[in-house]
Formats: sequence, C-alpha cells, structure tokens
Amino acid sequence: MAGDRHSKTDFDVVVVGGGPGGYVAAIRAGQLGLRTACIEADKLGGVCLNIGCIPTKALLSSALMVNELRHAGGHGITFDGFTADLGPAQKRSRSVAAKLSNGVSFLLKKNKVAHIEGYGRLLGGGKVEVDNNGEKQVISARDIIIATGSRPRSLPFLQIDEERIWSSTGALFQDNAPETLVVVGAGAVGMEFADIYNAYGTKVTVIEALDRVLPLEDKDSSRTVAMAFKKRKMDIFTSARVESTEVVGDGVVISFTDKRGKAHRLEVDYVLSAVGRIPNTEDIGLEAAGVKVTERGNFVVVDEAMRTSVPGIWAVGDCAGQQLLAHKGMHEGVVAAEHIAGVGHHTVDYANVPNCTYCHPEVASVGLTEEQAREKGLDIEVGKFPWAGNGRALAAGDSTGFVKVIRDKRYSEVVGAHIVGPHATELIAEFVMARHLESTVEEIDLAMHPHPTLSEAVAEGALGALGRPLHI
Repeated sequence: MAGDRHSKTDFDVVVVGGGPGGYVAAIRAGQLGLRTACIEADKLGGVCLNIGCIPTKALLSSALMVNELRHAGGHGITFDGFTADLGPAQKRSRSVAAKLSNGVSFLLKKNKVAHIEGYGRLLGGGKVEVDNNGEKQVISARDIIIATGSRPRSLPFLQIDEERIWSSTGALFQDNAPETLVVVGAGAVGMEFADIYNAYGTKVTVIEALDRVLPLEDKDSSRTVAMAFKKRKMDIFTSARVESTEVVGDGVVISFTDKRGKAHRLEVDYVLSAVGRIPNTEDIGLEAAGVKVTERGNFVVVDEAMRTSVPGIWAVGDCAGQQLLAHKGMHEGVVAAEHIAGVGHHTVDYANVPNCTYCHPEVASVGLTEEQAREKGLDIEVGKFPWAGNGRALAAGDSTGFVKVIRDKRYSEVVGAHIVGPHATELIAEFVMARHLESTVEEIDLAMHPHPTLSEAVAEGALGALGRPLHI
C-alpha cells in the first residue's frame, strides 16, 4: 500500500469537498507546493458560504436594522407607514453569498489548485472517482483529504420536506415572512432564525427539549437571551417534547408536551427543524477504502493530525466530528495539509474553539461554563460586568447582557469567558487569544483598552474575576 501511495500520481493531494475545511486545506497544500485538486459537487464554499453562515448573517444584519428602525424615534427618525419586506433582504443575502463563493474560486486558482466539478467517491488504493452528472473519471493522489461536511438532521416525528417543514436551508430561501412559525431546537441555528422571522413580523414559537435555550452556553447567557426574546413577544418552551407534526392543507399541526406535562397543539404556517446535523459520510467510498467511522454518529475517526485509520487518507471539518463549526474545520484543514507536507508542528486545540450565535443580543463564549468549572472541582472566581456600565454600549442604545470571566485562582488563568450583547462574536477573540497565549486575568487588565469602547468591558470582566471591578 505504501509503495502504491508514493508511485506516480495525478496529484499529491486531492481534497473531496470544497467547504470551509476542504477549500482551506486545498489552499494551504497549494501554498506548500503540493500538486492539489479540490473536488466539489455543488458550489465552492460549501454549506457555510452558500446556505449557512454567510447568508444567515446577512439576513441577521437586515433583521437588526429592521428592529433598530422600529425604535428609531429616540434618534429623531420617524416613519409614516413603516413596512419590512423579507424578499429584498433574502435577495441581498444571496448576493453576499455569491460574491464569497466566487472569491473561493479565485483563491484556488491563485494557489494553483485544480477545481474539479463533480461528486467524489473513494475507491481505495489512493484513487477517487469523480461523477459529474454521469460523466466519470478516476484520479489518483498520494494523499486524500475527506471534507464532505454535514447536513440537517430529520427526526421520525419531524420529517423535513422544505415545503412546510423546513431545515435551515428552506428557512433561508423564503421571500415572504409567514404569519406563524414554530422553531424546534433552540441552539444557534434555531435562535438565529427565530430572530430573523420575528423581526419581519412572524409570530415565532421556540420549542427546546433541554432545559434552556442555547443549552451549550453558560446558564447566565441562556437566561439573558431567553428574556430578550420573550420581551420581543416570542413564546419559548423548554424541557418540552415534540410528539408529532402533520402537514394539513396550508399549514402544519404540531403537538408537544411542555415541562409541566401539559399537552399543546398548535396550527402554524411552517415549522423549522433545527435539531442538529449529521455527517455526510455515506456513499463516499469509506468502506471501499477501509476508513473507520465512529459507532455513534458515523463521523470519520481521526487522530490529532487528522489522519484516518488508513495511511494517506485524512479527514477534516464536520465529517470528522468535534464541534461542527466552520472555523474549527478551517484550522483542521491547515493542520492536515501541513502534516501531509511534512511541516506540521501543531494540532487543533478543541478546548479553545469559540462558540458564536449571531442573534440579537449576540452570544459568544470560549472555554468552560461556570457550571462545568465547578463540576471539575476548580477553585474559581467569577467576574461579571454588565453592558449597562459601559459608555459605548449605552451610547449605542445596546446595553443588554454582560461580559463574564471565569478565573482559576491557582494560576489566575481564564478557564472560561462568556459574552452576551453588542458585538459579542467579535470581542470573544480577545479571550481566545488570551487563552492561546496562556495569559493571566491580570495581564488582560494591564493591556490598556481604549475609551470609550466596548472592549473596555473585557478588561472590566477580568477585573471582576479579581474581585476589584472599577465601574460597577
């Protein structure tokens, strides 16, 4: 097998999948002088650029503007007959996505990466079959990187049809906001779409099986967002169990039980299923190539350098498990490419992957929640600085939320950071960098933060974790 891998091949590296993990792996391999090809059956950029991260953020930007205009009187701005139309916002989101997808094509060319259109399937022995609408070709490579991504999950009682029961994809392509919508699943995807549709006038109901919205976040973060959504007249049911969904005429009947055991039956226009994702690991030739997958979930099994169970085959991104996040996949792509080229000196720090939810208020975090830190038996001190104490946030009229810092007293390191409020998803990077550099809380405070800025709240949160905040 090793001899076959190092015989003459069409490429040094073939990447199967052109999403964030795949195209970044291909670009890095090209930069390192490897003859590289990237196979993609659909548009370059994958789910993230085309039907995920980017277009939803464009819609969320539109939704935020709509909400701000509704409350623009304080700025001396008034309207007669104010209306908000989802259609143009949806069209704009597609334009943004298209620009970035075309940008990926340019980057591949710039780095001398061949873009091969078609569906890639491993054949074993360092070969990949590419099926482009029935026209098939076989290409060979010394190393193959699997980057086939993931897709929305359907449940037996919640079967996605993209007509009345949407996945995130169906929710993204609507020209009109319906009168009523039920969102099943209160993770990042569910809460972001709840935000968008509420802004455009839809009566939104959120149903979550776990005991709080954004269940992966710190409890304080979950509580603050839930309160903000309820203030916007959204109904939220947590610890709830969906029993059935039935498409009836021009709507959906959804039956569920709330946390008190009370049965509910709602007739709504649409239901959005936001209950997670599953990897695209079927029908890509893993069995033929001998690549192992996990017993639960069918994720590709990889080591710290992204190697699979078969020499010469690697996997990155959603199909390789861990956090199903684009930025995590990108880092894995770089790790795989550099190890293939023999210059790999680092791996991915999965304990320092930031989580971001772009609803309003925004939510971001890195590291442990307060509950997790206490469960680990750490001796911690928690600092929590409210945006109500930050001049820039007050000036912008956006003071919901806080910056929360969890400090391990032993070495004064940041074991967790949580932000709810304005530009949380940008500010969290300061904590990610601090944790990467093993900075202490004192060092975050000693790094001078400009005034008046939102970043001052980062320093105040650090001071709070030392028990000596200045502005609360």
